[in-house]
Amino acid sequence: MKKRIMTLCLATACLLTSMTFPSCKEERGELKRIWYNGSYNRDFNDMNDVQLAMAKKIGIKPATTREEAEKVKDDMEEIATNEYYEVEKLTHSIPYLIPQAADLLEDIGRNFQDSLKNLNASLYKIKVTSVTRTIDDVKKLKKRNTNSSVNSTHQYGTTFDISWVRYTKIDESDTLNIDKDRLKMVLAMVLRDLKRDERCYVKHERRQGCFHITVREEE
Repeated sequence: MKKRIMTLCLATACLLTSMTFPSCKEERGELKRIWYNGSYNRDFNDMNDVQLAMAKKIGIKPATTREEAEKVKDDMEEIATNEYYEVEKLTHSIPYLIPQAADLLEDIGRNFQDSLKNLNASLYKIKVTSVTRTIDDVKKLKKRNTNSSVNSTHQYGTTFDISWVRYTKIDESDTLNIDKDRLKMVLAMVLRDLKRDERCYVKHERRQGCFHITVREEE
């Protein structure tokens, strides 16, 4: 009888503590197995010509300079670090996307965190490494990276890159750490679902360590 009363008291105390202090969380379930049943290179192989055709169809007219880009910002949405993703320091692009692409990016970040919750994993943000580039940006990047394309889809406000190497942990006090390989698997599952729903085209960029993503036209 004493044991039952003690258990009840502990449960009540925990409930009161969690109501008073939001940081008191319920015990997380056991981490589920994280595995991507597929091939990154095969599943995400939408080449530049496919992505470029879509970008030209629904995107903005490419701006030559950063000054000229100021004139087309009204047709786009500024993206900034929020609860779902982090925008890294941009050196060769500006943080603007057409509305459909901005919505897609947020959905990717939200779905990524929802997937982590369903796996009983700790939560992370995805990292955006490149967004919209001017023609001048593309030329400068070409000098540094010979693998970059002059006919870049990034010029149309439809395209962004998400790192599959780097992520930001949301709660540093959470002792459970998920390594980058498993986080990449979760991100890949999210992107594969969105590809199947015809929301986007995706290319797995091995050397750049990112997923190169172009939004598709809404049906």
